[in-house]
Formats: sequence, C-alpha cells, structure tokens
Amino acid sequence: MFPNISKELLWLESRPEILNGIQRGIEREALRITKSGFISDTPHTEELGKALTHKWITTDFTESLLEFITPADNSIKNTLSFLRDLHRHASICLKNDRIWPLSIPCFIENEDKIIIAQYGTSNLGRFKSIYREGLKNRYGALMQTIAGVHYNFSLPIEFWNSKASIDNIKSGKEQISEGYLHLIRNYYRFGWIISYLFGASPVIWKSFIKNKNPMIFLNHKECYLPYATSLRISDFGYTNKSQNNLNITFNNLDSYILSVKKALSKSSSKFKKLGIKRNGKYIQLNTNILQIENELYTPIRPKRVLKNNDFMLEAFLNKGIEYVEVRSLDVNPFSAIGINETQASFIEIFLIWCAIAKTPKISNKEFNRCKQNWNFITTKGRKPDQTINYKNKNKSITNIGKQLFDDLARIAKVLDICYKTNLYQNTCHKLNLMIENPSLTYSSLVLNEILEKGINNYGLELSKKYFNQLINEKYEIITKEQFEKAKLDSIKKQNIMEQNEKKSFEEYLRTYTSRLT
Repeated sequence: MFPNISKELLWLESRPEILNGIQRGIEREALRITKSGFISDTPHTEELGKALTHKWITTDFTESLLEFITPADNSIKNTLSFLRDLHRHASICLKNDRIWPLSIPCFIENEDKIIIAQYGTSNLGRFKSIYREGLKNRYGALMQTIAGVHYNFSLPIEFWNSKASIDNIKSGKEQISEGYLHLIRNYYRFGWIISYLFGASPVIWKSFIKNKNPMIFLNHKECYLPYATSLRISDFGYTNKSQNNLNITFNNLDSYILSVKKALSKSSSKFKKLGIKRNGKYIQLNTNILQIENELYTPIRPKRVLKNNDFMLEAFLNKGIEYVEVRSLDVNPFSAIGINETQASFIEIFLIWCAIAKTPKISNKEFNRCKQNWNFITTKGRKPDQTINYKNKNKSITNIGKQLFDDLARIAKVLDICYKTNLYQNTCHKLNLMIENPSLTYSSLVLNEILEKGINNYGLELSKKYFNQLINEKYEIITKEQFEKAKLDSIKKQNIMEQNEKKSFEEYLRTYTSRLT
C-alpha cells in the first residue's frame, strides 16, 4: 500500500510557518566547448579566477567541465538569479568558447582531448588532480564528462523542532540526522519521479555503450532507447558497478559511516592491478574501492558544510547531517542555466514529502529493488503501462504518480501559504499532466529535437542561443566589482597556499590515508 500520510499532512497544514527558512543551493556542471561544437582543449581561464579557490566558479573532472556554485539562500528566485549571473559572467569571460547545454557531452572522438583538471602545486591542488586521474584510470575519462545539476536542500530548525521537539541544531543533531536519513530512504523508494519528469538524456553516444542491445542507432555515432528518460544515470551512463556490493543503506548514521569507511579503507583487487604510480607519476590516490568520499555515486547523499580540514564522515559523527544533495537531475536544455523554477519548486515539495512520509528501514534486498526501479524509469520510464516493483508487487507508474501528486498538491498549498505565492501549486498542476501524458516530459521533448537534428547540432544551436542571451543581460545580484574581487581573492588564496606549503605531497597523502581507518 502507498504510504498513508494523512496525519502528517494535517500536522503540516496546521503549522505552515515551520517551512519558513528552507535553504537551498545549486551546483551546475557544464562542459566548455568551441564555437564549432568540440570539447575545448584550453585551460580554465584566469579571467574566471582559480578553480581551486574560487567560491562560485570552479571545474569538475576536466579543465573544460565548469561548475557553478550558488551559496545557500532562502529564496528560489534569488538562487536562480545568482546562478544566472554566474552564467552571464562566464559567457563574457569565455570569449571564444561556449557552454554546452546538455548532460550528455558533445561528440568526443579522442579521449586524449579530455584534459584532467589542474589545481596548481599545493598539496590540496595535487590531491584533487590525482583523484581525477584515478577516476580516469578506473572508469574512463569519457564517462566523467557527463554533466548534471545538484540541488542542495535543508529544512529549517522550526520544522525539526515541531517534528521532534528539538531545541537547537547542536543538541538535536542526532534527531536531525535521522530525519535526513528518513528523507533519503524515501527518495530511494520514490525519487525516480525526478527522472521521469525531468530526465533529459534519452540519447547517448555509441562510444558510451559496450553492448548494442537494446539500443536503436540513429547513425554510426548516436543511439537511443525510445522510452528512456535519463540515460545519464542509467547503467549506460554515469555509473560505477564496482560499488554495487557495498551494501550502503541509510537506516542510521552509524551504519552509514561504517559502510562508507569500509569502502574507503578496503583495497579493490581491480584497482590494485592498476598500481598507484606509473613511470614515477601518481595514477590514483590509493587502490581502495573509493579513493575519497565523493567517489560514492548515489542519486542523493547526506552532506554538511566542511570547515578547515574536516572529513565529511568525521563531521557527520561530531556535528550531524546538515542538508541533502540531490544528484539525479539532468541538465535542463530548455534553460540557459540548466534548471528552472518549476524544477526547483517541485524538488522542494517532493523532499518535504520524503521527510514526513512513513519510511521503514530498508533492507539490502529492497535497496537493490529500488535501484532496479530507477533503472526501469531511466531506460523505459515513458513506456505505456510501465510498472515498477513496490512491496514485491508490480505497480503502474501512473497509479503511484497520481497518489503521490495528491499528497504533493497539499504540501504545495502549505508552501504557498508560507511564502505568500502561487508557485508551488502551479508547479504541481503543470507537472501532474505529465503523469498521464509522458509526451510532455522533458525526455520526450528532447528526443524529438535530437531525432530531427542530432546531438551535436541540437546542442550547438542551443549553446549559441543561450550565449547571445546571457552576454546581453545585466547582472541581477552579483556586481562586476564583486566578480573581480572574487577572482583576485581566489588568485591570492591559491598563491598563499602554494607559498606556505611545508609538507611533502607524500607526507600529506599519508596523513590523509591514516584518517581513513
């Protein structure tokens, strides 16, 4: 039976003010390309500052994979305006390059064109580059060029206070952590709805797949699945099969920390064969299942802001979980900044549902069924009468979706009362139409465009359109002077780090490794 949360909804409807103070932030990855539609092979420009130390604009796997980061904010509008300012500024600074508007990269014929991100000569900078070298050698560079959007979300202390009688964040860290793990378990059970609605990668390059079946080939380079929503997060995309047997569930904080620590300290026979160095140069940080915590690929994960030299797991143990990071969102090609207000508001409605809906502990067997459901949705979610496994029974997506949206509509109304807006209810009404009509989903619309134009032509057309839009817009939140200051601060900070480095890299790495046990 679908979770009955009538009591929880009545509780929420009687106190809408407890949702006042939601914090959110966005991290958008975006490949930098040439005007001709090829991956850019030039270094990250210093016009944008230093990627290692800039607070808003950095790089991810490759020098060409930009990452835009917004600070936490209590307004969706401000967050999206801030993100748009970052895109405006980057477009101006890039000059001859453009920003690729899709999750699946432009066509990359030669992986040698993918330049590992460089962060200078400090130990931290070398550490970050070698970690990426490890990703390349473990999984291939091509997979690492797939881009996504991460949505960071936290509920206000008033929510936790009302739900679990918490006085403050410090004394209530255990209850808040349990609350976020509760949310995460529901996300694993029902979060496929995000890929169904907003998945935008139904087509992929042939070079990403090893087995032709069951793909349909558009030509000798591109292939697709007719009912796919997000091949990006399917088994064909950004996945790591070596992590399938880690048995990392989210039933309590101690077991989560213990499971991740085991993966961080246990050597992998596969990665051991690679070695740590080749011709005297590091090719990975270590031979463990995970080099660092960020190598754990999940559609959602617990997070907190780190200070000084904190490890995430140590910080969880000492201070608890602070927020969640939703990682299953494809880049939205219908937005110049990769995400829109409808998506942001829906994610928040859904995450609140995840926080209040009943969710029993999740077994390893059910966890694997959840992952299988996600794969069904990402590869054939728009198929007529598509079902998923729920409580050992096959249930139609339409049936579950309708029941879910009945609850979401009530949460949306509470949010609109709290924030004196119509945004959340309008979002529910708009997206509810996609449940019965999959042709309205992002993946369906994207597939139609790509079938007509091809990935590269479609992506290049949009990149030019958005470039012309962005460079002609005025900044809304960040001033030109603030951008200049952020750039100079990042250069200064990196220089200080490099000049004040006292440890050898080997000593730095030994210190890191000793903290894993």
